[in-house]
Amino acid sequence: MTDLTRILHVDDEDDIRFIVQMALEMPGEIQVMSCASGAEALKEAALFQPQLFLLDFMMPEMNGEETWEKLASLEGLAETPTIFMTAKAERSTTERLVALGALSVITKPFEASEICNIIKDLWTRSLQEVQN
Repeated sequence: MTDLTRILHVDDEDDIRFIVQMALEMPGEIQVMSCASGAEALKEAALFQPQLFLLDFMMPEMNGEETWEKLASLEGLAETPTIFMTAKAERSTTERLVALGALSVITKPFEASEICNIIKDLWTRSLQEVQN
């Protein structure tokens, strides 16, 4: 099984990026590339080669879904698993994103102490689904 070691996290809120980065990097296993916008993520993603996208759904200029679509068009990133985060987790939006291929939608606010375990669990389940 492949360990999760590189996550591209995109969120327009500084405090959320800081909390997520600290929570994911603290155990020492995961490197997080934090970006404040979809445009910034598009500049960084190809070189970073993330194993997982963690995208805020509601962002100015380019929302999470648009960012996901553009990231997936980059060479080598089309099949990158994606998790969304949002403060407005409407059931219809969550169902639509999952139907489009997202692993899950995490609702903000979230427990910082649990976010790493939640993401690792979703990652593991996605790998198991691919193997079956």
